[in-house]
Amino acid sequence: MAIALGFIAPCLPNQQPIYNFAIGLKQGYICFSLSVGLLPDVVFWKISMQMSMRDWVLLFCLSFIWGSSFFLTALAVHEIPPFTLVLARTGIAAIALYIYLRAKGESVPGGWVVIRTFTFLGFFSCAIPFTLFVWAQASISSGLASIINATTPMFTILVAHFALADERLSPNKVIGVVLGIAGVAVLVGGNAMTGINIQTYGILACLGAAFCYGMAGIYGRRYKTMGISPAVGAFGQLLAASIMIAPIVIFVEQPWTGPTPGTVAVLAVLGIAIFTTAFAYLIFFRILASAGAVNVALVTLIIPVTAILLGSGFLGEVLETRHIAGMALIMSGLLAVDGRLWQRLKPKVA
Repeated sequence: MAIALGFIAPCLPNQQPIYNFAIGLKQGYICFSLSVGLLPDVVFWKISMQMSMRDWVLLFCLSFIWGSSFFLTALAVHEIPPFTLVLARTGIAAIALYIYLRAKGESVPGGWVVIRTFTFLGFFSCAIPFTLFVWAQASISSGLASIINATTPMFTILVAHFALADERLSPNKVIGVVLGIAGVAVLVGGNAMTGINIQTYGILACLGAAFCYGMAGIYGRRYKTMGISPAVGAFGQLLAASIMIAPIVIFVEQPWTGPTPGTVAVLAVLGIAIFTTAFAYLIFFRILASAGAVNVALVTLIIPVTAILLGSGFLGEVLETRHIAGMALIMSGLLAVDGRLWQRLKPKVA
């Protein structure tokens, strides 16, 4: 049985595709391949996985859901102010999760320590990165934003190296970070040589959001030691983010004074809040419980494929050659960070 996703980068008329990338699951392996121009596949990885078929189905569903968040943001970003869009996302998602928690009979704990944790994670995991991505997508494509989002695990391991005594950089993680930095350098590419422009600022904003996600991922370990369930933690940080953003929306953006957004934009916001935030959190925690953090982190590899397919298919977005090359480097770095490819190659090298 095989499951596969992929895309062929746009090319000029009467030319062969420049890049062809594919990711798939076949006979218990996850496979990645990359073809360049008329050359045969120059990169091919197989990593043995210990996941059930249900875990794999949920993983691909989660990648589609989170990949579509970039697509839905692109539909709404030009009609709804950025902070208003983020407040709608966090507020509606918090309400949806609260209904879910009440249905399950779970309560939200109180106390200064809990409030402080919710506030920190609401700021670094929701308010800041959500806003940066929305602002960035006013100047860069949804596919490019999703590629940069894939650098999150690299920021996580860098923060963990300096913040946690038990999370030091290993050789494979160093290689992964170096490849990730090289990928970002390729993405920025000519913009840095010709001077900083609006797209460069968009790329930097996405990198800032990925760094915030990395910090939040480390701090979020507190939930387990505090006895807070993942769903309660998600609700708490979304509620905290909504409270922080609300004054900016009310006193600065005042969206009620501007034009009314269209139906597509409103539906996109509802989709972002309910589908790609609240519902996605529940799927994420389900995979995390059954397959572990290392396996669920593989969703980062698949998200750009979904975002690029949706962006190119429905929005007419076209990625430049350097964007595809940068994505290949970043994904190579993620595979190195994951470590399982490293373990498979070590006996052959010895």
